[in-house]
Amino acid sequence: MEHEAFLHDWNRSSLRRLVLSLALTLALIVVEVLAGLFARSLALLTDAAHNFTDILALALSAWAVWIAAKPPHAGKTYGYHRAGTLVALVNSLTLVVIAVGIFYEAYKRFRHSSDVQADLLIGVGLAAVVLNLVTALLIRRGAKHDLNLRSAFVHLVGDVLSTIGAVIAGVVIRFTGWNWLDPFVSVLIGFLILWNAIGILREALHILMESTPSDVDMERLQRDILTMEGVRGVHDLHVWSIDGRMRFLSAHLVTADVPLSVGVNIQSAVRKMLADRHAIRHVTLQLECADCSSNNLYCTQDVFSN
Repeated sequence: MEHEAFLHDWNRSSLRRLVLSLALTLALIVVEVLAGLFARSLALLTDAAHNFTDILALALSAWAVWIAAKPPHAGKTYGYHRAGTLVALVNSLTLVVIAVGIFYEAYKRFRHSSDVQADLLIGVGLAAVVLNLVTALLIRRGAKHDLNLRSAFVHLVGDVLSTIGAVIAGVVIRFTGWNWLDPFVSVLIGFLILWNAIGILREALHILMESTPSDVDMERLQRDILTMEGVRGVHDLHVWSIDGRMRFLSAHLVTADVPLSVGVNIQSAVRKMLADRHAIRHVTLQLECADCSSNNLYCTQDVFSN
């Protein structure tokens, strides 16, 4: 119950921070579009386009946080926690599209360069750095362990770096007149966005495939289970996550032919150990007196059996 109460409070706090970040980003977009058109700066317009997708990313992330707080029911016994993973997948794909669009626009600007008003680029860029940094810091809390928030955080960090790049380009253009730096910085930003997008996309697919969480050592976990008093073997062992935070485990434990009360104590001890050592709190354990015939730790399920 304490863990569930913590998740509820964490979701409310995350939702408030996402909504505030969304409002700040919307205000920044208006300023950057007007300034980018007036200054003829691709770097500013690129950053405004990225910020626009941030609006979508933040809105989707806020929706995922809100719906994840809804209780499970007969139709969705796991609840709505996986919505955050789906949003992270969508956000990562939009980042890929943005990067491709940046490369295309930079290519056109390289072929047909135009004068950039460096002073306006520098001024608006500095203001954008401050606002983007504030919004990124608002989302930073929890981004390490929540893929949904991390996808939104990567959007915002990309904005911080892109606006810093735009300011640097503006300073150099101001003193050298090298207008080609404007699309060049946009290309560098595009590669950075693409790199981060691929990382989030890979992790989202990892979760959707119900793969073992990357920081769970299955060999160590098996050894820890086998050291528990009363456990003679373990098989049909599965560990997965539905949103990057909530971890689940199911396993068959081999024990002696013991009374039910003793078996319950063994289950309780194993559950406590898994929560304390491996941060796995959603555990299903089946007790058996004989190992599975295949003697395989990850027993294969015959999907064609009757």
